[in-house]
Parts: sequence; structure tokens; C-alpha cells
Amino acid sequence: MAILDKHKILETNATLLLIFSFLVVTIGGIVQIAPLFWLENTIEKVEGMRPYTPLEMAGREIYIREGCYVCHSQMIRPMRDEVERYGHYSLAAESMYDHPFQWGSKRTGPDLARVGGRYSDDWHVDHMRDPQSVVPESVMPKYGYLERTMIDGKYIGDIMATNAIVGVPYTDEMIEAAQADFAAQADPDSDYDGLLERYGDKVNVRNFDGQPGVSEADALIAYLQMLGTLVDFSTFTPDASR
Repeated sequence: MAILDKHKILETNATLLLIFSFLVVTIGGIVQIAPLFWLENTIEKVEGMRPYTPLEMAGREIYIREGCYVCHSQMIRPMRDEVERYGHYSLAAESMYDHPFQWGSKRTGPDLARVGGRYSDDWHVDHMRDPQSVVPESVMPKYGYLERTMIDGKYIGDIMATNAIVGVPYTDEMIEAAQADFAAQADPDSDYDGLLERYGDKVNVRNFDGQPGVSEADALIAYLQMLGTLVDFSTFTPDASR
């Protein structure tokens, strides 16, 4: 009864109720927000991670636009069945340059965190044109129009500059060369030495869809073929202190 009487006092006193409500919201807010100030300390740095190239970034934007994350996750959990099917469990560092991250929460289709290099470019082209032609049980819609939609990377530098504001380590040189690097990655006959100098050797340079020009399919395949390939898990050793 004593507890009920005290609760009645709180409910019937508007000022007191407001004060206690404020305290509860404040404590909840601190619990939610405070860890973000130490976020950098919680992400284990791993060798090989780099920002997306301009073409990969464009492909990622298409991936988000088309809602691929609705059916595909990019988060392999440290469970035996997942590791055996998809590969090494996902690391926080692999998403450190994602704004927003693409972990997803549904697997109508398989997880894509380690899809890079698992299939050929031709397979991806066929899969986008007619998913059922390569995976008969697939419920994925057709995305053949991506091959017919040409892009020039005119605004990719702006997207990179926006990501730089929130912490992605794009340099002024990377942003200035964005459109040139965008075109170079899809053209193996181009002068792409600058692209490799800026982003490292683990950059796939080729005509991804096999057609002239740079299409949305080129960009999306470039993005998919990079996923899960940057970290060498044969030499990776987790930091036990974290």
C-alpha cells in the first residue's frame, strides 16, 4: 500500500511527474548516446580496409536504391552454420565506411557479405537479366534494365565529399579525381595507375558487364565483386583485448 500511495503522489503532482519523467528520459538518453563518443575504440582496425572507389560507391547507391538490402543481409554471425555456408564472420571494421550500413535483417536471398569473387561477372549479368535462369527457385525480380541505363559519374564526387564529412577518409585528391577514376575502373584499356595509387591493388579493373560504356550494371557488379575481399582472413587474428 505504501508503494501505491507514493505512486499516487507522483501521478497527481504534475510538476513532480514532469521532473521524474525528465530524469528517466535523461538517463535513457545517456545510456544510448554516451557509447557513441567511444565508438572509435570499439572498432578493431584491420589491414586491407579502404573506402569504396567511385565506381563501387555508385554501385552501392544503386544497391540501396533498388532495395537489395530488403532481401539480402551483409552480416555473417559467428555461428557454425553461417560460417560454413558464407565464410568468416563479419567484422565491425568491414562496415566502418558504410553510411548507412547494409547489415539487413532478412534473408529471402543469401547473405552477400562474402559474395565478392564467388561468381563471375558473366554470372552476375545473367543473374540480373533473368535470376531464374541461374537460380531456378529464385524469387528475385529481373534487373536487366541496369545494363541499358548508362551513367557518367558526374555527381559521384559530391557523394564522396558528403561521406567525407561523416568520417570516410576521402582525400581532396580522391574527390577531385572521382569522375576519372569512376570511368577508369570500368575500362581495362584506360590509364588506371592513379586509381590504384589512391585505393590500393585490391581494385577490380575491367568491363564488368561486357558492353561499351559504363552502365548501372557495371557499377553494381563492381560493388558486389568487392564485398568481403578486402580483408585477408588467412592471416587475420582477432584482438583478444577487445
